[in-house]
Amino acid sequence: MTGDFLATDPLLTLSPPAATPAVTFTSGGETLLGVLHVPAGPGPHPIVVLLHGFPGNERNFDLAHALRRAGYATLVFHYRGSWGVGGSWSWRNVLDDAARVVAAAREDATSVAYHLDPRRLAVVGHSLGGFAALMTAAADSAVGAVVSVAGFDFGAAAAAIRAEPAMRAALVQAWDAELLPLRGTSGEALVAEMEAAGDAWRLDRLAPRLADRPVLLVGTGRDTVTPAEVHHRPLVEAYQAHPVGRLEHRLLPTDHALSDHRVTLARTIAGFLDRHLRTLA
Repeated sequence: MTGDFLATDPLLTLSPPAATPAVTFTSGGETLLGVLHVPAGPGPHPIVVLLHGFPGNERNFDLAHALRRAGYATLVFHYRGSWGVGGSWSWRNVLDDAARVVAAAREDATSVAYHLDPRRLAVVGHSLGGFAALMTAAADSAVGAVVSVAGFDFGAAAAAIRAEPAMRAALVQAWDAELLPLRGTSGEALVAEMEAAGDAWRLDRLAPRLADRPVLLVGTGRDTVTPAEVHHRPLVEAYQAHPVGRLEHRLLPTDHALSDHRVTLARTIAGFLDRHLRTLA
């Protein structure tokens, strides 16, 4: 059966074949390491920049492969100060690195070399990456669509700490426990950075800058990291109220990593991109 499937798989007849090149980008004077999942065929291929969360144990490579098969060139990379990349980890560096890589993916050095279509680019992120995806799209009007999966709303978290100061120590302890693959930071430094940003990092305030873009928000119903009542439902309501005209949203009954909903997640994101990104001129 496996041999029959491979013999009839139409993607195997396309040229050039699919490829998975290692790529690098420079941000803040450091070299960021990435992997580009290039679909089979001549292109030009629409682009998805896939942003992982904190600290990056789940990097969503399954989504990268699924989206490649659906025809999207999907880029996964590591931020500064993480997983062997130089520099120091900070939330600000994550945002700056995401913005830099999104811009670089549209430049000729990348798009021509790998047959990419810089006019059709989406940003997809999970957890911290969902926050960064929405922030990046709001700041860059050339991003054609954006997806946040179990996105962490740093502005809402900062507000919660102001309302309940006892939560602060618990968050410092939780973030301290995740630092092994990171360098140059601490739980205290990360909480302080979030507090200093405050309402500037509230995701509901991005609605005016995302009003003309397709936005997909995926929430998680069994999630203790980004509980839906704090990080998903208020954001959906804010974007509906503005309104963000091409908003789509799903609440899946799963945990923070969407451990038992990975196929559903891949199909949900691919369907959203097919509706809104593939047809862009």
